[in-house]
Amino acid sequence: MPLSTPGPRALRQTAGALGALALLALGAAPASADDPATGLVLGALAPVDGVKPGAEIQVPATFTNTGGAALGKVWMSYSVTRGLSHTAIPSNCLRYEVSSFDEAPSSSDLVCAFDQQIEPGVLYAPERPATLKALDHALHDELRVSVAAYDPAPTDGAADPVRGTGPAVKLVERPDEKPAAPGSARHDGWDAADVPVTTDNTADFQVTGARLQGRVGDTVDVQLKFTNAGPGWVLRASDGPATHVLVKMPAGTTVTKADGYCEKAGDGGYECGTSQRWVDEGRGETYEFKVRIDKAVAGAEGSVALTDESRPFDADKTNDTAAITLDVTGGSTGGSGSAGGGSASSAGGTGTTGGSGSTAGGSATGGTSGSASTGGATGGADGGSDGGSASAASSAASSASGGNLANTGSGSVLPVAAAAAGAVVVGAGAIVVVRRRAGRQR
Repeated sequence: MPLSTPGPRALRQTAGALGALALLALGAAPASADDPATGLVLGALAPVDGVKPGAEIQVPATFTNTGGAALGKVWMSYSVTRGLSHTAIPSNCLRYEVSSFDEAPSSSDLVCAFDQQIEPGVLYAPERPATLKALDHALHDELRVSVAAYDPAPTDGAADPVRGTGPAVKLVERPDEKPAAPGSARHDGWDAADVPVTTDNTADFQVTGARLQGRVGDTVDVQLKFTNAGPGWVLRASDGPATHVLVKMPAGTTVTKADGYCEKAGDGGYECGTSQRWVDEGRGETYEFKVRIDKAVAGAEGSVALTDESRPFDADKTNDTAAITLDVTGGSTGGSGSAGGGSASSAGGTGTTGGSGSTAGGSATGGTSGSASTGGATGGADGGSDGGSASAASSAASSASGGNLANTGSGSVLPVAAAAAGAVVVGAGAIVVVRRRAGRQR
């Protein structure tokens, strides 16, 4: 969806580029000979499947110091999405609750400090593995495990940490297990692994239609809803919407303003996305349209329907489609209204850069704004074809032309050191401008 100002992702990309230039400038300065690279490498962690709600999971994390010198302290962290929770937290660990921002859902981060000698070439593991619990709304969750030679505590959006009350845990050597090979570290001073955790649970996606009522010539407000009735929350692996919804208005009407998360589809209907790549249980989206009644058409009926994209967690298909009916009072003008929202010339309306709407079960939890797909998915009561999220290229082109498809319905050491310092200032300044933002999950 076109935006009038650069989004957080663009700002992060700019900040990252400037930050990279700063690091390159620093890299040009001579490195100290007694500052060897610190190699920390995590052992392999397999995906976790078949977890039952309420069950506990152990995280068998190990790591090796592949650097050339011993370390006096390391930190291990375990970050989980909202379907999982930490249990039995040791006193040498701090738990941070982090709110959602940009494309990242909320998380609970556990950071454990180990103040002990870590020898090179030795495999280490916590003497007691970290444990997690699958909550009642768990379904698709993400676990990120990391090890670092510095404190990786979260800062952006994190609440004050809470220290664990369980007995402190220490690292122990695992002499019978093969350590990582020296030089295999992918980073200097840290390593991380993302582990998908799948719980045996379901989530019922459903849609709610509407009744259009008024006289010929009236423009009426229409609200259509997508809801995740749970019990599980749904987190998609990509940055696309949590799902797609196809909308087709009744014959005899014209869409004068479409919701900001909806774009014109190839059949004259609209394809709508979601504000984030996840949807909590009991939440969803409310799609708001303004529709002009052009004429009375006997039996005219539109539809709102989920697309037929894969949803193995949702076995109930009876609520995937709902009707949009039209009740015209007074006589017909014999106008040229058409099914699917009218022609491009009649769908102008007042453009906006984002869709707002009431909740479908709660207040927004925050996150990124996800745009709906521009793909040519077909609408209809049977759900239509699969659709993707809108591409950045399409948004850029629309913004450049001043249009908005979603809303109109149409579619020497000293010199080097000085340069390095300057680049760091610029990079840091760029990073500061990146601001967190919330999405519109309803």
